[in-house]
Amino acid sequence: MARYTGPTSKIARKFGEAIYGDDKAFEKKSYPPGQHGQSRRRGKQSEYSVQLMEKQKAKYTYGILEKQFRNLFAKANRSKGVTGEVLLQLCESRLDNVVYRMGISPSRRGARQLVSHRHITVNGELVSIASYSLKPGDVVGVREKSKSVEAINDSLSASSSVYEWITWNNAKMEGTYVSIPERIQIPENIKEQLIVELYSK
Repeated sequence: MARYTGPTSKIARKFGEAIYGDDKAFEKKSYPPGQHGQSRRRGKQSEYSVQLMEKQKAKYTYGILEKQFRNLFAKANRSKGVTGEVLLQLCESRLDNVVYRMGISPSRRGARQLVSHRHITVNGELVSIASYSLKPGDVVGVREKSKSVEAINDSLSASSSVYEWITWNNAKMEGTYVSIPERIQIPENIKEQLIVELYSK
């Protein structure tokens, strides 16, 4: 399964945002990496450069590679809604993202690993595909044998995030993907219109 496995702090510094969550290294050095990181950038960024950076930020945030992201855009473009908004909704409905949102894992990387290692069920069935697209009403849970996994329990006890489009039952260690989130309910700082403009060229 192809995915980015390189340093996360370097990527967060590139975009000037802690896109992978709390990061002490990023807090110390919030400027771009490289020997010219602290100096001012020469000249103004081109329109293409700004659009490309926004697309890259979205890809790294959700842990999606180019081909998969382009396919998601094509799917969003064919839909009836606003393309940029639908694109983010498709990213949010991925199984690894919902596992992360439910607090089963403290990061999307960790959530992807839990899914691929067969710790997660959807509607009672084991699903090991991180990009599996959930539909409203789907129930996501921790496999019975995995309910004692320390990493999962630690993550759930530390989680305090609440999302209107997801419900979570701590006793059963399962939650429901209630509805497709509206744009205002998605907390990611992504300017999706720039991505649409980039792909529409």
